[in-house]
Amino acid sequence: MKNSSIEKNNKSSRLLSLDAFRGFTMFLLIAEFTGLFYFLVDPQFKGTIINFIGNQLHHHTWNGLHFWDLVQPYFMFIVGVAIPFSEKNRLKKGSSERMVVKHAFTRSALMLILGWGLYCIDAGKITFLFQNVLSQLAVTYLIAFLLRNKSISLQFVLSILFIALSELIYRTFSIEGFNLPFTPDQNFGAYIDLLISGQLSEGHWVSFNAIPTIAHTIWGVIIGKIILSNKSKKEILKIMIIGGIVGLIIGYSFDSFTPIIKRISTSSFIFVSGGWSLLTFALFYWIIDMKGYRRWAKFAVIVGINPLFIYLFAHVGGGSFITRIIKPFTFGLFGWIGELSANIITSIITWYFLWYITYWLYKRKIYIKI
Repeated sequence: MKNSSIEKNNKSSRLLSLDAFRGFTMFLLIAEFTGLFYFLVDPQFKGTIINFIGNQLHHHTWNGLHFWDLVQPYFMFIVGVAIPFSEKNRLKKGSSERMVVKHAFTRSALMLILGWGLYCIDAGKITFLFQNVLSQLAVTYLIAFLLRNKSISLQFVLSILFIALSELIYRTFSIEGFNLPFTPDQNFGAYIDLLISGQLSEGHWVSFNAIPTIAHTIWGVIIGKIILSNKSKKEILKIMIIGGIVGLIIGYSFDSFTPIIKRISTSSFIFVSGGWSLLTFALFYWIIDMKGYRRWAKFAVIVGINPLFIYLFAHVGGGSFITRIIKPFTFGLFGWIGELSANIITSIITWYFLWYITYWLYKRKIYIKI
């Protein structure tokens, strides 16, 4: 497989800024399995900048937005941007249109199975919940893929319709006990989960989030198509910045009418998180693909070319396994500075070793994907 992290990028090759953005997002995701974010909100840090950062690295409890609420939208948007590039490369390598479509359906099915399987592993039993990033992506990816060759205007209109449909259903659903659209566990999404699995999720998450968040992946496809067009990089950057700002204005303006709630992916949340996704990618695109500052991005790109493997490895216990190995040594060396500090050091070293696994794969040109 072609090495994408060092090459000079053009419109026929992989986009280095996209690989870096993907790697940055996945690097944050695997940190969750080191325990680091938990230690940063320890009461000892109350009122400090460390506590503020720690809170931003946890999901908001309900109405509001923390940085961590953007990570899944980031990834859904990234997957969308990659769709036009992936299809173009597959066709260039000799795949037929039929083979490309078959691969997309297979990939979607595998993401759904893997996402569902992670819930079963966590629960220790078979449970039908579909709320993590993989199971949600199985839906948003497939819909966005099927719309990939439609006009940009039609794609955009359909993305708005998915958001509007979700808003309408939440506001008009009338079954007793589930007719409060923006109340935890008393909304349409909670009712659907009760039908599917016979239980409500911990934390008020809902599987129906996959429907409104289709917009994130469709918007990614639109940006991918624009990047592959004949537009200049300056025009592309301008489109992303304007789109991002408009998304923020709409989303934050809607908050008083439809609360910004990540856990049920309200319409205001979709617009706000979509706006931040556009602006964040615009920053990566400007720095890497326009200004040419590429060397610093290698650290993130290394994670970005093996995202599925390291996410699954960390999720099923890889992070805790590494922690158990190194904890006796870190506590032996740093225990004198306090248990909390030693735990933070242990988490950071675990985080490094998770990254190093992707580096080991990268050096051997081993790319694990579906």
